[in-house]
Amino acid sequence: MVDVFLEFMLGPMRAIGDYYFEHQMLFNAIVIGGALYKLASGKKRHEREAENCN
Repeated sequence: MVDVFLEFMLGPMRAIGDYYFEHQMLFNAIVIGGALYKLASGKKRHEREAENCN
């Protein structure tokens, strides 16, 4: 039943969803890695700015 709704709503775009679900570990690892990198680089930048102000 869910497949019928997805097929109706997504149509030809369903192939993109299938590809994502097959490779979701890779995509999720990239997203989480990017978020962790952004957090780590943001903390270093704030530490440098604080040192420059003093």
